[in-house]
Amino acid sequence: MTVRARVRGIYTTSLTHLLLDAGHEVVQASQPIRERFDADLPDADHDVELATTADRQGVGVEGDPDAVETVLDLLRSLAIDTFAWAEPAPTGAVFDGVVHETLGSGAVVDLGDGGEGFLPFRNAANHIGDDDVVRVQVTESAPPWDDDRPVLDTELKAYGGLATLVPGQEGTRVDTRDDAAGRELAGMTDLLGAEIPEGWGVRWSHSATEASMDALNDALARAATRADAIDGVLGGDIGDPGRLVAPTETTWVWFGRESRFALDDHRREVETTMPGHHRIKAAHEAASAGVDFAEALCDPKGEFPFDVVTKQFGPMEGDTVRIGHGKPDGRLILLGRGEVVDYDAAEETIAVERQMSPGGNYDALDVPREAGDTALTKFREGRWWYPTVYRDSEGERKGTYVNICTPVECFPDTLRYVDLHVDVIKHADGTVERVDDDELDDAVEAGQVSEELAEKARNVATALERAL
Repeated sequence: MTVRARVRGIYTTSLTHLLLDAGHEVVQASQPIRERFDADLPDADHDVELATTADRQGVGVEGDPDAVETVLDLLRSLAIDTFAWAEPAPTGAVFDGVVHETLGSGAVVDLGDGGEGFLPFRNAANHIGDDDVVRVQVTESAPPWDDDRPVLDTELKAYGGLATLVPGQEGTRVDTRDDAAGRELAGMTDLLGAEIPEGWGVRWSHSATEASMDALNDALARAATRADAIDGVLGGDIGDPGRLVAPTETTWVWFGRESRFALDDHRREVETTMPGHHRIKAAHEAASAGVDFAEALCDPKGEFPFDVVTKQFGPMEGDTVRIGHGKPDGRLILLGRGEVVDYDAAEETIAVERQMSPGGNYDALDVPREAGDTALTKFREGRWWYPTVYRDSEGERKGTYVNICTPVECFPDTLRYVDLHVDVIKHADGTVERVDDDELDDAVEAGQVSEELAEKARNVATALERAL
């Protein structure tokens, strides 16, 4: 199917090229994007939106289920280390829930199969406390690698892109500061062919003031369809926690290092693009202006400038960084902070030392974690594995753990990758052992890791077994 997509964020140019090249439409484009593409980019309503996540690590894909799946097929084809996770609490979904904790500014709500959400007190129609039951709608989802919970509201609405329908609202409202354009749009609403469900009012976005009549009618018709779905759950008794209706789907896509470089290739078809354009922009918000400036001055070629980027933004020797241990199910586990004790620009490597807390054993090595132990981990940008050497308080080696993962990215405050389960260890006596192949097999069976990526992980593990 052909989809109409709205694209926002640091990946916009590359994703616009990817979509157009595959025969899809890009709508509501910004002026810079219109200037870059010799294509028809109408102010039409969208079936799906691709928006860069707040941490710039990927995009959220939200919209009609078929459109979302079509776009996901395209994104998965970018590179081997593109991951996608369906959101259990998609934006616009309605849940029954129960409050199990109140915080300073709101309540944590158990949504059953939707996990947990956060209901700000300002979004609650009445006072709420522990064990209260509520009917809520997701207004803002959160990626699985983030600590945030989906944001909830007790006022239910039907979102349709340019148009939103609100139950109990009288008449038409336009969210714009252009009073003349707002009045004109409000007056045109009655001329549109889409039928508005009884008891619902129309709320147009600012972008609707510049849209065509066809686009307005499409948006209103889509919102009306979603309102019909929600209408059935308005009022009535609140039941056990769980989803009642989900007019749209939300999926989170995380771009690995190879995916970012593949996006560079798409952008390069349209605009001057330096090596590592998206890798640099994803690393630090302040990098965007510098990248744009460099590309405006010259035609950059060559390799990704690891030394320039890290010397400007970090990490460098003496810095403190976190190890962002991503999991194939979308979670991000922070393995603690460590100090950068060695930096080699030529080798593109960063060595991080951590002081280990006592208690338990080291995974697979089966040796105790004791007071005074240290872990020295060496990361190389773009490598599919990294080693950690554990030593005791006297400096004696307790073992080496080699983690196989997607290509490492050395961001300023976090070293990122996705763990691929299978690992290779070397015991203190020199014995080499390969572990957790079964966990990788399970991840493939669960659809969390592609067979292509799993095979790459197995080949890396085999090579490391031989080398160690």
